[in-house]
Amino acid sequence: MVFSLIIPVYNRPDEVDELLESLQLSEYKEPFEVVLVEDGSTLRCDDIVQKYQGKLNISYYFKENSGPGDSRNYGMRKALGDYFIIFDSDCIIPPNYLVEVNKALKEDYVDCFGGPDRALDSFSDIQKAINFAMTSFLTTGGIRGGSEKIGKFQPRSFNMGLSRKGFEASKGFGNIHPGEDPDLSIRLWNLGFETRLFSNAYVYHKRRIDWDKFSIQVNKFGKARPILNSWYPQYNKLTFFFPTIFILGLLMAVILLIFNIDLLLQLYFVYFIMIFIVSTVQNKNLKIGYLSVIAVWKQFYGYGIGFLESFIKVIILKKKPQEAFPGLFFKI
Repeated sequence: MVFSLIIPVYNRPDEVDELLESLQLSEYKEPFEVVLVEDGSTLRCDDIVQKYQGKLNISYYFKENSGPGDSRNYGMRKALGDYFIIFDSDCIIPPNYLVEVNKALKEDYVDCFGGPDRALDSFSDIQKAINFAMTSFLTTGGIRGGSEKIGKFQPRSFNMGLSRKGFEASKGFGNIHPGEDPDLSIRLWNLGFETRLFSNAYVYHKRRIDWDKFSIQVNKFGKARPILNSWYPQYNKLTFFFPTIFILGLLMAVILLIFNIDLLLQLYFVYFIMIFIVSTVQNKNLKIGYLSVIAVWKQFYGYGIGFLESFIKVIILKKKPQEAFPGLFFKI
């Protein structure tokens, strides 16, 4: 089995340098290729790629901007391997990553897998707090990346594997973004393919975002979910509504205070205290514990409001997703 590592990039040469440096330290002894796809960048990676020529087997392509999903498809069409592994450019890959993937595929082959993400000690405090919000069992993170107990696992494209057979049958990623990952997973299921979590195949995901960018990102995640629910209603779950219910419940808790009923608000207080304590212990840092409270609030608020807006427009008012949210769709 030959692995082709597919990496789309847009104006991030410094990140690509870190990623390629980590791949250079891989403990995997078999040949693998790196396919780097420049998605219409103005800050190109030519010099970075040249730095690793002779150290890694790299193919480098430049194309017009058409979004990460189409860039991944482009890379998979150009790749020579029979199994594709997709990373975001802001990932750092542990030395044993490919060893773990190869081991898992030999033990129980699957045409599509996803792996979790972790934070390095070198990450900023905000990056660590956001990582906690996106991966913790106390938030939606337990559903999206660290557990496969809730229904079928939907890999995320910052750390995802796909066989050539699965790619050719599914035609790869669609033009929605975000949301292209679960869209692909569901189409693979409908074609008879399976997906699975490889819990030992983790990456360090830097999440190159500040608070504002994080809020925008999770808001887009929320908007994408009702669109996917409208396309694939058989895979709709109550858990997708939780962030919106959380926000509406908090509003209700504030209203109840007018009538001197504070029990619901106390429950919210206890929840955020739990976030603070668990993150502080996990990260061994009080500041990160405090920042995690902010990150979780922004995660639930951004996703919950985005989900509610999209649910009203797409599910209730029956608007076409491309017309309701044109910013979520790339033109290919």
